[in-house]
Amino acid sequence: MRGAWLAGVALLAIGASGAARADTLREAFARVYATNPTLSGARANLRATDENVSIARAPGLPNIAATGSYNEFLKRSANSFAAPKRAAGLNAQVSVPVYAGGQIRSQIRAADARVDAGRSQLRSTEASLFAETVGAYMDVIRDQSIVELNGGNVRVLETNLRASQDRFEAGDLTRTDVAQSDARLALARAQLQSAEAELQASRENYLRVIGKPPENLEPPPPLPPFPTDPDDAVDIAVQNNPALETARRQSIAADYDIGVARSTRLPRLNAVVSGAYTSYLGTLGASGLGNQFSQVDKTVTAGLQATLPLYQGGEPGARIRQAQAVKSGTLEQITATERSVVADTRTAYARFRASEAVIRSSETAVAANELALEGSRAEQTVGNRILLDVLNAEQELLNSRVTLVTARRDAYVAGFVLLAAMGKAEARDLGLDGGSLYDPTLNYRRVRRTLNDWDSDPRPVPVATRTVGLTTNQPAVAPPRETTPSGTKDPATTPPVAAAPAPPGTPVTRPQK
Repeated sequence: MRGAWLAGVALLAIGASGAARADTLREAFARVYATNPTLSGARANLRATDENVSIARAPGLPNIAATGSYNEFLKRSANSFAAPKRAAGLNAQVSVPVYAGGQIRSQIRAADARVDAGRSQLRSTEASLFAETVGAYMDVIRDQSIVELNGGNVRVLETNLRASQDRFEAGDLTRTDVAQSDARLALARAQLQSAEAELQASRENYLRVIGKPPENLEPPPPLPPFPTDPDDAVDIAVQNNPALETARRQSIAADYDIGVARSTRLPRLNAVVSGAYTSYLGTLGASGLGNQFSQVDKTVTAGLQATLPLYQGGEPGARIRQAQAVKSGTLEQITATERSVVADTRTAYARFRASEAVIRSSETAVAANELALEGSRAEQTVGNRILLDVLNAEQELLNSRVTLVTARRDAYVAGFVLLAAMGKAEARDLGLDGGSLYDPTLNYRRVRRTLNDWDSDPRPVPVATRTVGLTTNQPAVAPPRETTPSGTKDPATTPPVAAAPAPPGTPVTRPQK
């Protein structure tokens, strides 16, 4: 079952295409992956974390230092006949750590563990951002459909109001019927305005996340099949969730921090080679004895320097206890993160299955309300129904269609959130186009090999694209939902019930043409 599930993930790489230019979910993913500031900032933070390995390694490498000096002896001792007037010198020293109590080794391992944690954190950021992308994408599709449904409802009620006024003038309806039609139309217009405002908000959110305004969004591809049992989903999440992996790696790093703290109580041994060159610039023995002295002095020394800490005011013990307390905190963080992962996975699974059930119920409700509306209109013409019954039937049909659109959006988003919780919603799982995927190990290997003190990267420049100047013009409402004189819907002008496909296992209903 797991092999079939993993194979199904590749379905996300298949995007729908049409004759007209349209945005697809796959293109939105690719744009977010390349230009979103949250993701590019997370990558920069990981590159900064990579440098900690080189920083931790540096104290274990030879240290070479040189100092130069020039001195003018303005006041010399009266009893020193050979005192020079001036001198220039150069001192150089090479120090090679021989033993540091295991501190450097522990520091490097801790830095490596934090690099691994940073990579998992980058995966978590990537998955969260893709889930946010799906939410923004599906919100626009949902709200566009709701605007179309409400726009069609307004036009139907405008037709109803004109018909009611005509029949009132003919004596077939009362003023009360006209008032009811007028009130229902005013309410529908208010609902349309609210729906248009929600659509505009969704389009702005899409622009914030994806970096460009939405254009004729295509329905997203179907999600892969999910485990049939929530416990199976939880097992996958516990093994693959990047946030949980981050907590585990941080705990490993805390182990090495304890070793670093313990090393402060141990002796240190360095091998030291130093040399000095001093020139008196011909002023040594300037009183006439200069030819008896060398004007240049050279010295070279080599040896070992050992440091044995005897008492440091209790600082080493405090640092060890502090590192142990941090380790305890990381262990608890693993448990807390695991709880969150389990809860998020079960919640997403439950929401996904609940949305599937709502879709099935809403499809039944839409079909029933369509039939009820047709019947109410037919019965009104023969006097068995009043106008209010027809208005109520129209509102019920609109509500059921909006519920269906919303349920399909909720099911798709919950399904993708479930993928993210199981660690299967990253770029490597989605088959993105637009170039090779970002490989965090490339920078790590580059900086780990670099030993040059003068090495640096190019001046930082922004990677993410800005959205200043971009507009999200709200599209026009869909064509009106007309009715024929017999009360049946005109298929040529009927807006779609939903713009998003049903989730896995649910058949997609499409308007008949």
